[in-house]
Amino acid sequence: MIGWLRSSRARTAAAVLGVVALLAALLLWVVPVLTAGPTVREEALRVPVGAEPDGTAVELDVAVYTSDGATAPAPAVLLAHGFGGKRQDLVAQARRLAAEGYVVLTWTARGFGESGGRIHLNAPAYEVADASALVDLLAARDDVQLDADGDPRVGIAGGSYGGAIALLAAGYDQRVDAIAPRITWNDLAASLFPQFATTGDPSTAAAFDPVPDPGVFKRLWAGVFFGSGSASADDPTICGRFAEDVCDAYGASAATGVPTPEILDLLAASSPASVLDRIEAPTLLLQGQADSLFPLSEGDANARGIAAAGTPVKLVWFAGGHDGGDQEDERLDALTLAWFDRYLRDDGTAADTRFEATGQAASLFGARTGADPQVLAADAAPGLGGTDVVRREVPLSGGAQTVVAPAGGNPAQVSSLPGLGAVVSTLLRGSQRALPDIPGQSAVFETEPFTETFTLVGSATVDVRVRTTAPDVTLFARLLDVGPGGSEAVLPNRLVTTVRLDGGADQTVRVVLPAVVRELQPGHALRLVLTTTDQAYAMPPDARTYDLELAGSRALSLPDVPVAPLPSDNAGLVAAAVVVGLLVLGLGALAVVVGRRGRHVAQDVEAGLEEVPLVVRNLGKSYAGGFRAVSDVSFRVEKGQVLGLLGPNGAGKTTVLRMLLGLIRPSEGELLVFGHRITPGAPVLSRLGAFVEGPGLLPHLSGRANLELFWRVTGRPADEAYLDTVLEVAGLGADVDRKVRTYSQGMRARIAIAQAMLGLPELLVLDEPTNGLDPPQIREVREVLRTYAETGRTVVVSSHLLAEVERTCTHVVVMHRGELVAAGPLDQVVAADADDDSAADLESVFLGLIGAT
Repeated sequence: MIGWLRSSRARTAAAVLGVVALLAALLLWVVPVLTAGPTVREEALRVPVGAEPDGTAVELDVAVYTSDGATAPAPAVLLAHGFGGKRQDLVAQARRLAAEGYVVLTWTARGFGESGGRIHLNAPAYEVADASALVDLLAARDDVQLDADGDPRVGIAGGSYGGAIALLAAGYDQRVDAIAPRITWNDLAASLFPQFATTGDPSTAAAFDPVPDPGVFKRLWAGVFFGSGSASADDPTICGRFAEDVCDAYGASAATGVPTPEILDLLAASSPASVLDRIEAPTLLLQGQADSLFPLSEGDANARGIAAAGTPVKLVWFAGGHDGGDQEDERLDALTLAWFDRYLRDDGTAADTRFEATGQAASLFGARTGADPQVLAADAAPGLGGTDVVRREVPLSGGAQTVVAPAGGNPAQVSSLPGLGAVVSTLLRGSQRALPDIPGQSAVFETEPFTETFTLVGSATVDVRVRTTAPDVTLFARLLDVGPGGSEAVLPNRLVTTVRLDGGADQTVRVVLPAVVRELQPGHALRLVLTTTDQAYAMPPDARTYDLELAGSRALSLPDVPVAPLPSDNAGLVAAAVVVGLLVLGLGALAVVVGRRGRHVAQDVEAGLEEVPLVVRNLGKSYAGGFRAVSDVSFRVEKGQVLGLLGPNGAGKTTVLRMLLGLIRPSEGELLVFGHRITPGAPVLSRLGAFVEGPGLLPHLSGRANLELFWRVTGRPADEAYLDTVLEVAGLGADVDRKVRTYSQGMRARIAIAQAMLGLPELLVLDEPTNGLDPPQIREVREVLRTYAETGRTVVVSSHLLAEVERTCTHVVVMHRGELVAAGPLDQVVAADADDDSAADLESVFLGLIGAT
């Protein structure tokens, strides 16, 4: 087996850290007794449900998961997928819940995947009725616990589209005993036509009552939402798999940007807001902070409505969402399991209705990390549980200002791009810094710097006077965290809110700013920006001007929520103290070892590695519960190499790439790109192009428009994209001007790789770029990667396809169960590890390395 040679210095440092890790392990854990987990079984079914309006029979693609470790009869859980998904997306989660002793049912919603029927947007007569039919199915099973004849003990969990079905099903079917919806909506009309003008203060930290005027059409998100179910190769009609009434209503509203009565009626019927007062199932609401589709205000509105009926509610604001961020899957899955254990199993645990919000944390040594998550908590969600939201007035400076709205909203400000949140964060060096305002379009007001730390949890409000000769008003509001002396302006989670008012003339409006969790340090100020355009929304077709000035108290009204770090038990505090002590000893020893060799451990750039694209040293990643995704991985990549990161599914390849992009932090070890250590927001990330989180292509735009829009959000000059060069390397030809929804899988892969190549990054990182492609399409991608490497740049590509790695890559790193089992030039790895009597090919070597038969 080929491995990288370590220097004397690195071996000594690794030995010191190894001793520290061993001591910590001995002090904090006992050696577990290894037992085999329960066997989980999957049963695939075709379940008939209600017919379509034309009488067409509908069957749903269903799977039921059980385990031999469950005590029958057992409680059941329905798992619902997101919009555009299918039941197969939920296999891992279903298996985990089944292993915990639940009977788990997953299904592909009507109108998607292998299920029949049309998409009715969670309509009560269709998708909601389908969920009730699945509850009937569970009630008829001998292995499901019953509360009464025909009434199973059942919970529902799901994200986005699936989260809404959990809420709606609980409102329409009183047999549902507990629900855990994630990143979903309260009022779908408010999500697609958001209105953030109000006449009062938010009644919770984020929920408010909007004025009755229709809001601003969320053009790009609506295109993604509806585009994923419209015309395709399988169904080339305009409406695709959408029901005709949904398609017609959306088309009429999208054409004008103003909601028709028909679309408002449809969206109201599909909105949990219509049934919140009927929900008796205890509800765990998991809402994402990084979410411009269904923001925190939607989750707060759900919490307010359900709690008003006396139903137990726990509200959690986590760091992820539809726009990327940290999805905190392990924590949220653990919260969901605990919620179901309490309300489906009656396990006797204490009720937990604390409000939780992920913020920024201090390190163990008290210094600010600026990125580590910390869970802040209050006894109840602000505004719920009999509490009122206390607000703080912070004066703003800035006089009357005139702003211009160009005809058609072009050029437009860029705040966020649907589906591109994680990639945008990488391009902007991991930060959420605000892009420059377009001259003449923005009015700016600012507070004095804060003199003490203040944690903003929720939505600020401000009163604004607007004068115009236009027939209506459309404005976009942002709240920026500005560093000392204006050094840097950060737009938290890249969120904006929208205001649309019928009637021009002279009027005063209370504007609700985006709900955020943001710790404001002394010396930082808040900057209010009101602008006339935003790329993600529909804007008036005519040019107009607005005169804007502060009104009322001329101050920002900030929610003052008394949150504190979520407490842990005493055992955990003792364990943390032991870890701190061991780390201090270990780091001290390491500093001595390194210091003797004349180097400082915290140096930003390592001498001698400035020209080396990638060095990975002793990399490891552990998650809650002790699961280790990656253990002690080390390798090096030189200029001009095409390195294949090879391993079966679950080997840890994607985890390594996510750490390389700064999307997650290593538990140990380090990655260096051109000598710079990778941390979230490391500037060197701007020299890297990536396709890991998905390309986030907008189906209704052409390939070229997608690439141009993607590059624009970086704020860099258009000529630095080298678009023509990228298109030539990717071999897109004339197809680049066709709409993405018409692309084959091969073309989608090419445009995704082209997106990663914009700016001609020196290091290109691709995660499974050939997934789902047929052999001719795979050959196309192979040629693209070879051509790019021939320019002298470096490519790292992960794959589980042995033949493609062998044909494409010059070097290979083989991983299995999170560990590195081989690394080096491809021909050397094959030659060194192949038996004399076996064929010298990568497949035989790979099978031998991972112990396969």
